[in-house]
Amino acid sequence: MKRINNSVLVLSLLAGMMYTHAQEKKQLSLDEAVQLGIQNSKSLKIDAAKIEEATADLLEAKNRQLPELKVSASYLYLPLKPNVDIRLPGVSGAGGPEVHQVAYGSANLSIPIYSGGRIKYGIQSAKYLVEASKLSTENDKVAIAYNVAQAYNNLFKANQSIKVLEENLSASQKRDETFLKLENNGVIARNDRLKANLQTSNIELQLLEAQNNYNIANINMDLLLGLPENTEIEVDQQYITEADDVKTVDFYLNEARENRKDLQALDQQRKAAELGTKSAKAENLPSIAFTSGYVAADIPKFLTIYNAVNVGVGVSYNLSNLWKENSALKQSKAREMQLSATNEMMNDNIKLEVNREYQNSDYSKKRIAVFEKAAVQANENYRITKNKYDNGLATMTELLDADAAQIAANVGVINAKADAALAYRKLLQTTGTLTIK
Repeated sequence: MKRINNSVLVLSLLAGMMYTHAQEKKQLSLDEAVQLGIQNSKSLKIDAAKIEEATADLLEAKNRQLPELKVSASYLYLPLKPNVDIRLPGVSGAGGPEVHQVAYGSANLSIPIYSGGRIKYGIQSAKYLVEASKLSTENDKVAIAYNVAQAYNNLFKANQSIKVLEENLSASQKRDETFLKLENNGVIARNDRLKANLQTSNIELQLLEAQNNYNIANINMDLLLGLPENTEIEVDQQYITEADDVKTVDFYLNEARENRKDLQALDQQRKAAELGTKSAKAENLPSIAFTSGYVAADIPKFLTIYNAVNVGVGVSYNLSNLWKENSALKQSKAREMQLSATNEMMNDNIKLEVNREYQNSDYSKKRIAVFEKAAVQANENYRITKNKYDNGLATMTELLDADAAQIAANVGVINAKADAALAYRKLLQTTGTLTIK
């Protein structure tokens, strides 16, 4: 049974070595990983398209203040002789000239003078919406930065667990060799040696699980960063030392009010909605424009017109506004109410998020001290138990239990430190200050 277990382990390690050899290794710090994640984010590409769309809307709004120049021309052929009845003093009304073709053209120029403010409000509103789109993109960048940090944290924890388990597996295998010799010499019972072998097998299973978790975390990171799926990422071993001292919760609440991009984007949307209401009110006002035109026509043997230029002022007013309710105004006011309520809800959510992540960050830091204390106790307990076992004062079960507790405690310290670093970054995300270098 032992030979089979060893064979399986050897084959697994060889397969892992071959897989690792086929992979391209890339060492990345967390900040480098975040930068790559932002550069290759598909969601940010969608955001970029939304900014382009909002910019196009702004251009359309600006175009409304520019002159409108329209030119038209037509040529008509008349296959049948038309009836021409001219009723002018001194001119015969029947038997007029034969008309077989008509050509005419016109040019019309219109320059807006007054539109009730609709053009001005439309331009300013479009500017606010462009800014809102940009701020939403910045908010998404912060979210991506945290997502990458979370994936990096999982990769780091899996990597560190593998190292601890490999060290313990090596020590456990050496212990198995010693116990086999002791069994052959009749010093210990076969049952005790099998208990030790079982402990080794459990460590092997834990190691396989940790390697599986690492491979999954590595593939997830490759996808997030836009790297080839066979790229093995080597994490920065100093990652767990990056967390700074946590300040008071009021400090982070003020930071969130000043730096949350989603809150700022909502503020821009509210400004745009206010202008939308003003623009809707302006629908009840007339429009005034300077107009100019040119007309030319040619009907052979009958009529020719050139240089027919006109200049004037045009007034446009929709009389139906007198009895129709302004639905656009009601829609715009409803939009303002929605955004106002959304703003209040978002402020409440920000308070909750900051307080929650502040508590989580504080809790994560306190866990480190507890795990470190537990690791010291577990290591000392194993040392004492090992000494007692060597002197015949402790059982094999007690020794193996102490060894398992030691492994769990040491892994727990690493995980607690990594979780604390991630919790601090989550706190920074909720305040909108998660740095992207």
